Amino acid sequence: MSVHIAMWSGPRNLSTAMMRAFSSRADCFVSDEPFYGAYLKETGDPQPMMEQIIDAMNCNWQSVAKSLCGDTPNGAPIWYQKHMSHHMEGPVSIADFPDMRHAFLIRDPIRVAASYANKRTAIRPEHLGTARQRTYFEHVADRIGTAPPVIDSADVLANPEGVLSALCNALGIAWDAAMLHWERGPHPADGIWGAHWYDKVNASTGFGAPPGPLPELGEEYRKTADACREDYEFMRSHAIEP
Repeated sequence: MSVHIAMWSGPRNLSTAMMRAFSSRADCFVSDEPFYGAYLKETGDPQPMMEQIIDAMNCNWQSVAKSLCGDTPNGAPIWYQKHMSHHMEGPVSIADFPDMRHAFLIRDPIRVAASYANKRTAIRPEHLGTARQRTYFEHVADRIGTAPPVIDSADVLANPEGVLSALCNALGIAWDAAMLHWERGPHPADGIWGAHWYDKVNASTGFGAPPGPLPELGEEYRKTADACREDYEFMRSHAIEP
C-alpha cells in the first residue's frame, strides 16, 4: 500500500517548491491543493481566477477527501499531497485523514505577509493559516503520542539536503537526492492557479538562497503578521533539524 503524505502549509511558504521536490522522485505522485475549489465555493473568498478554479475542480468536500484516502492515481509508492491549512473551512478536517503521515511547512509570518501582499490587495491572519496549522499539529501529536515533523522554509533554504533528508527520515521514507532539483517551467501536476502564483518557482530549477533580513511591512500587513506570531513560534519550537 502506498504512503500518503499530507503536507500542511500556508500560502507563500515555499510550498510549491516543496511539491516540486517530491515530484522529482521517481516513486512519488503529487497533488496540488486539492481542496482549493471547495474552499472557494464554500467561502466565496475573492481570489484570482476564482471562477476558473471552481469550474476546473471537484468542489465536493467529502468526495475530494475520499479520493485522497484511496489508491494513488498512478500506483506510485508515495502520494504527496500539498494542502493549504487555511482552505479547510468546510466539513472536512485533518481528523478525516487518520492513516496519512502528516507534516507541517512553516514560514515566518513577516515573510509570508510580505510575499502574499505582492499578490493580493488585502490579507487577514486566517489567510496565513498559522493558527489552524497549530491546531492540526496538536491534533496529530495527541493521536500519535509524539510531535509530527515540522520544517521551516528558512531552514530548508539554508540546508536543503540536510532538512529534506531529516524530513524523509521522520516520514519513514528513503531520502532521494533527486528532490534537490527539478525542471524549469510549469509542471503537469500544477493547479491552474499556477499561472498567477507560480512565476518564481517556474523560473527555478532548485531551492534558492537562504533568506536575507526580514522585510519591512506597512501597518496593515504588520498587524496581520503579528497576529500569527505566537502560533508560528510554537510551531517553530518543534521544527526538525538535520
